[in-house]
Amino acid sequence: MASTTDLDDLLRQVPIGELAQRFGVDEDTVASAVRQALPGLVGGMAVNASDQEGAGRLEQAVQQHRPAAGTLSLDAIDAEDGKKIVKHVLGDKERDVAVALGDNAGDSGIADLIPKLLPILAPLVMQFLAGRLGGGTSTVATDSGSSAGGLGDVLGGLLGGLLGGGGAQQSAPAPSGGGGGLGDLLGGLLGGGSGSGSGSAGGLGGILGGLLGK
Repeated sequence: MASTTDLDDLLRQVPIGELAQRFGVDEDTVASAVRQALPGLVGGMAVNASDQEGAGRLEQAVQQHRPAAGTLSLDAIDAEDGKKIVKHVLGDKERDVAVALGDNAGDSGIADLIPKLLPILAPLVMQFLAGRLGGGTSTVATDSGSSAGGLGDVLGGLLGGLLGGGGAQQSAPAPSGGGGGLGDLLGGLLGGGSGSGSGSAGGLGGILGGLLGK
């Protein structure tokens, strides 16, 4: 079973309170929307990184981001950079993924927030990956102190936590539909490749099968 330590660390960086104020909703709604949106981003990155060329490009992009630790303020998050990341990761599937994630939430309020959250969450994910791939020099070390096991391992751990449910230290529930429902949904959308043109066998469906089938 995938460790949720990475996911806990990532979620701690999200400024839930500031987001709730910006969008005029309660913190539980924002937290739920964050948990619903993240699999789209992380899944897209996993598909991009599922072949050597795509993984190399993603690692280069990650290295351009400074590691971050603790909850960040909204002022410290570059949403314009986030829009570029989302476009690169999801390509022409960006709207389809946002709609699918919203439909899966089963809540119109959460569905409305997802496309607004994607460009805010994208830089956070990249900063988190920058810290984890930095190994012992990372400012985003796990509670257990273990070093990063590579881009695929970190993305795999995040996906396992997001689609597998429990373990994250958040009051928000796991994305509805569980690993099978949301994983299958994203696999169908992203399995054929996204922003980087990755089209390796199995796509996200294969990645999730290996992660969650254990």
